[in-house]
Amino acid sequence: MMKKYLVRLITGGLIVAGLGLVATKFEPVRSVTAAITLINPKQSNKPTKATSNAKPNHHSEDKIQKTIDKMSLSEKLGQLYVADVARGDAAANSAVKNYHLGGVILGSEDFTGSRSSFKNHIKGMQKSAKVPLMIGTDQEGGTVSRLSISRAISGSTYYPSPQAAYHSGGMKNVVAQAKRAARDLKALGINWNYAPDVDVSANKSSFIYARTFGKSAGKTASYVKAVVPAIQGQGVAATLKHFPGYGSAADTHVGGATTNRSLANLKRVDFLPFKAGITAGADSIMVTHIVLKRIDSHRPASLSKKVVKLLRSDLGYRGVIVTDSLQMGAVTQYARAHHINADVLAFKAGNDMLMSSNYRSGIPALKRAIKNKQISIKQVDASVRRILEMKQKIGIYK
Repeated sequence: MMKKYLVRLITGGLIVAGLGLVATKFEPVRSVTAAITLINPKQSNKPTKATSNAKPNHHSEDKIQKTIDKMSLSEKLGQLYVADVARGDAAANSAVKNYHLGGVILGSEDFTGSRSSFKNHIKGMQKSAKVPLMIGTDQEGGTVSRLSISRAISGSTYYPSPQAAYHSGGMKNVVAQAKRAARDLKALGINWNYAPDVDVSANKSSFIYARTFGKSAGKTASYVKAVVPAIQGQGVAATLKHFPGYGSAADTHVGGATTNRSLANLKRVDFLPFKAGITAGADSIMVTHIVLKRIDSHRPASLSKKVVKLLRSDLGYRGVIVTDSLQMGAVTQYARAHHINADVLAFKAGNDMLMSSNYRSGIPALKRAIKNKQISIKQVDASVRRILEMKQKIGIYK
């Protein structure tokens, strides 16, 4: 069974997506649940060529290394950002060009005008980029569905949630809807979907529940194993969110949220869908802002090295790790209270890409951290490599 999915990944192409946004442009990110009993924990650290953890060939490595070697520090740091940029073609194109951004987020406010003007806006930003951009959005279906905003742009206003799709047509319909949404995104020039949500929550009244698959960790894992290749097979990157698992925590868009769950419990339940997604070849994983009191009681997960490193050390993940929006209340409140730069702390924690619109101040802050030896060039280069590998996998960096 696993071999069939690996073959699909190889023939369909590896791609990824995921992320959450806030009330402005960084709008909510919900979750989906997953667990998988077929995965041996030891095997998750032994990726095959079909997964996003596979090492690129020597030719690809040489090309990427040559690109990194030619980059200035400003260009490297710009690649770390996936940002909400100013409205208007000229302002957006200028931000992309002058700050060397790695990606741009499209929120609900961007889905206005005609289909042609929308596509031309994306094309303009891509032409302004020295290195092709990841163009991302939240297309989970249901309550978080950017494509549903404008029929004039997407051609439809109905993109069901995974729960609704399953209810009306089983897993076959869930996969069909994931493919359909990914095709529609790709047709518009969007190459990164911040989906699927892989959170597990048994509490139907919780903030995240409606965005999850709504079933057990094991069934959610099966769901993830099916939809990741469905999305990525269309040339769109997928994102597993929100690591290490949202559970029944409060909404981090508006303020801080905590959980007392143990690492053992997370491994037994919430990690299962992430393992399934990693095995399926997901190229990115998004980290939440919840404070996990029994792992790191002092910092939101996205700013915690103790939490982020679990993806590398425990799950053996080698793809792109991206923060949830650093403009969300849980982070902005923490940053103000502790007088820290969230972009710097998030990168120090081990994230590769920063979902942040503070690139104007964040890039200089990162440069100071490098000068003060708080961040190493080696870490920067490693993150840029992973970002370029993701862009190469979806075919925009050749």
